[in-house]
Amino acid sequence: MLGHERRIRSVEGPEFDCYVATPASRSKVPAVVLASAIHGVDRDLRGIADDFASRGYIAAAPDLFWRTHPGALARGDPRAAARAQPRLETIRVGEQDLADVLTDLRKLPSFNGRAVVIGFCYGGPYAILGPKRLGYEAGLAFHGSRMQDYLLELDGLHGRVCIVWGDQDHLAPVDVRVAYSAVAKRTPNLEVRVLAGVRHGYMMQSRADAFDRSAFRVSMGCALAILRRLRRTCRSADTRS
Repeated sequence: MLGHERRIRSVEGPEFDCYVATPASRSKVPAVVLASAIHGVDRDLRGIADDFASRGYIAAAPDLFWRTHPGALARGDPRAAARAQPRLETIRVGEQDLADVLTDLRKLPSFNGRAVVIGFCYGGPYAILGPKRLGYEAGLAFHGSRMQDYLLELDGLHGRVCIVWGDQDHLAPVDVRVAYSAVAKRTPNLEVRVLAGVRHGYMMQSRADAFDRSAFRVSMGCALAILRRLRRTCRSADTRS
């Protein structure tokens, strides 16, 4: 496994940073792109990327805040919250970054052309936007925030989407969870899981107040199940051709 910083060319012209972890195997595999929380590509996110690579998948974590305050900011740094505003506009601009990352991944000889996006907190909406219109096969959101703004994007959803919240998540109000669960009942490719006793930020190991090992494993299991399917379907297609 090898993790390194990669410079990705934006269609806007400048380059931005992306942490990429690649597996030791040289066989063609799917990729997972991690859309960060407002704290950016920090130690927690790099650790998750490394975890996916250790399991045989390419993992990329782009700096989605390169236009404002690049890099990772410490928890509590007021610039972290500021750089994510205005939220809807910032998410919309970041869609191009997710598309650019996917374009860049296609240059890797070990990439099989199929990718999943996982959004954490601020990045949660990309779990829907990625498969909806950015070329991703599937999306997952772990403790995604402000997800109420993207309910309408579920109409005509492409690819599989899995959303996981804790029932103690203060940024995922009950009415939002209920609304998503109602859509999931009539949308076969949407899965919503609400985990009992789990707080916001449960995926981040440095957050002693929130990290939940059991919830972490459940969420990783959801992602790995999708990645395994993308790996198998690619092999089947290769065999048929």
